[in-house]
Order: sequence, then structure tokens, then C-alpha cells
Amino acid sequence: MWNGLGFERRVALRFLREGRMQTLLIIVGVAAGVAVVAYISALISGLQANTLAKTLGAQAHVTLKAPDERVRPARAPASGVLTLPTVQPRAQRLRSISDWQALLPLLEARPEVAAVSPMVSGAALALRGEAAQSIALMGVELERYDRIVGLRSKVVAGEARLGPGEALLGRDLAEDLGVRVGDRIAVATGAGSAAVTESLRVTALVDLGVRDLNRRTVIVPLRAAQSLLGLPGGATVLELTLLDVWAAQDLAARLRHELPLQVESWQQANAQLVSALNAQSVSTSLIRGVVMVVVVLGIASVLVVSVVQKQREIGILRAMGATQGQMLRVFLLQGAVVGALGSLLGVLLAAALVWAFVTFVRGSDGQPLFQIALAPGLALRIAALATVCGILAAVAPARRAAALDPAQAIRL
Repeated sequence: MWNGLGFERRVALRFLREGRMQTLLIIVGVAAGVAVVAYISALISGLQANTLAKTLGAQAHVTLKAPDERVRPARAPASGVLTLPTVQPRAQRLRSISDWQALLPLLEARPEVAAVSPMVSGAALALRGEAAQSIALMGVELERYDRIVGLRSKVVAGEARLGPGEALLGRDLAEDLGVRVGDRIAVATGAGSAAVTESLRVTALVDLGVRDLNRRTVIVPLRAAQSLLGLPGGATVLELTLLDVWAAQDLAARLRHELPLQVESWQQANAQLVSALNAQSVSTSLIRGVVMVVVVLGIASVLVVSVVQKQREIGILRAMGATQGQMLRVFLLQGAVVGALGSLLGVLLAAALVWAFVTFVRGSDGQPLFQIALAPGLALRIAALATVCGILAAVAPARRAAALDPAQAIRL
């Protein structure tokens, strides 16, 4: 009798209009669910991105070091001979990576590697007048190291420059020593006859984002660190930054098999952080799942009530020639309309919540805690999921409506 979806659409919209209050409540319910899912997803994504940026802002994605020195085990005794061997571990010393200059271009040639930087690092003592502080001395090539941690963007005073006899200091270390840009400090390594001291001019103060690092970091030219630490021409660490931070674990595993070096990814160095990020992701997925189940149950319950209330109308439509398939599509369309309208309203509500968070939520310093944004792709996926859930929620009520006997429905 009726062809196309025009009939189904008109009937579906009429049924929704007749139950305005029920329709409004379920649309608001769907909107609330979509808003919660979208906002929580944006919040967790922003929090994780901020945490990763702060964590990886002062460290490489993959580090390569020379292997530890180990004591060979004692030779196995002859048969029948009783021995009491004692093997003590060897004290580790600063060691250079063998042939690191030849290794640099090989690492840089890998497609996943964005930058490689050699470093000489070790313990030292910073002296100025009567003040003395234990420090972590880092010798780097400024241009290469800047591509690893964005060092120039962390300068809070002075200019990032590492010529001969120059150094960059952590901001808190400078306060402890009473040093400003342009002042000189002495850096001493070794002891007794092996002691080496060099006077360095401070060219800049840096904020590495971690107070402990700011309190003990002194960055000098690579050659200066090699001289101070007794490693002429050496490099104790090769640091890698990758195009994709999450590829670090796989690359580290491959490098361990290819090179006789200690290789560590940032995930291994920050195991607790990775566990926390995984827990956040799992929690977010559970919240999404629970909210979507609530949305489905809400839509299904409203449509079931609608079928009960509209039995007489359904019977009349069937008697006038409407097929089971058409009645099925009527209620599926109702589910789709409710899901789509609720999704649109929910995405708008989530965008408002994101704006309110960025605008009004501040830290103790008066600055925003971190930036979050509702990505269009994420919003579209959540809206599409809610719409699909609306259709799926309508399946059972739609089948019940299609299965009604016209004569019996009219008599009710």
C-alpha cells in the first residue's frame, strides 16, 4: 500500500510527538550519556597527553648505554674437590659506548627515529665561594640535544649557548648557589691527584619541569664533560627521540638483539607511569561501556512502553495494509531519531563542559591545569556509537510491534 520510507518516517515522528514528555526525557538521557562519555574521553586524553609531555619533556624516548662490567664466575672445581668461592660484583665506572661515532648515522637512518644525541654524564661538584652542591654533569652537543628535549624552549633566563667554558644551569641549582646569568662557577670531578676543576660561565638558566632535575643539572659542551670526567672522545649515553613515542618499546627490543648495549625505553624507565596510564584507559573504557548500556536500556524501555500504548494504532495500520517490515522500520527509525538527537545535544553539552574546564579550572599558580579539547573525530565516533545504540535498543520493541496480530490489537 505504501512504498518507500516516507510512511515509516511520518508514523515514527507522529508516535514521538504524541509521547512528547517520554521522548524529551529519553533524548535528555541520551544527551547526558553522550556528554559524559565525550567529556571523560577528552579529559583523560588531555591528562595523559599533559603527563606524557611533562615526563618526556626532559628525557629521551630510548637510551643506549655501554653494558655493565661483570666479574667472570670462578672456574668449576675438579671432581671431588670442595671449594668455597666468593664472587663480588665489580664496582661500575664511567665507560664510553664503543665506536659511538659510527653508530650515530646508523641510528639516524632508521625511519622511526627523529633525532639522536650523544651525551657524557656523570657526578660532579659545583662550587661558588663557600657554597658547594653535588650535581649531575651532562655534556651534550646543543643542536642535537635540543631536538631531544627542546632545551631552548625551557630557558627561563639568558640565552641557550654552549661555547667553550660555558654552561647551562637548572633554575633551582642557580638559586642554591646564588648564581645569575653571566656569573662563574667551578665544576670539580675526581679526588686527590685525579681531581679536575674547570671554571664555567653561566649563559642560561633552564626549567626542566622537575624540581629534582632543576636542583642538580649542569649542562656543558660535550668536549668539556669528556675532559672533566676523563673520557676523551667518549660518550656514555646515546639518546633517541622517536616520531611515535609508543614505538619506543618495540624499537628498544630490536636494538637489544642487534647491539651489545644496554637499551632502555621510556616505558621501562617509567613503569609506574605506564601502569597508571593503562589503568586510566581501562577505566575510561568501562565508563563508556556502562553509560552506553544505560542509554540502550533507557531507549528500549521507552519504546517498549510506546508499543504497549500504541497497540490499537499499530493494529489499525496493519489492517490498512502496513506490512510487518514497515512496522519494524517505524520503531527502528524512532530509535535512530532519539539516538541522533540525543547525540547532537550531548556533543554540544560536552563541548560546553570542555570550555568551562579550560576557562574556569585553575591550578594554585592561577594557570590552567592542562589543556583539553574535544576532537571532532572523537565527537563524531561517540555520536555515531550512540545512534547505533539507539537503533539496537529499538530492535526488540520493533519486533514486538511487527509481531502484533491486527485483529487482536484493534480489540485492545
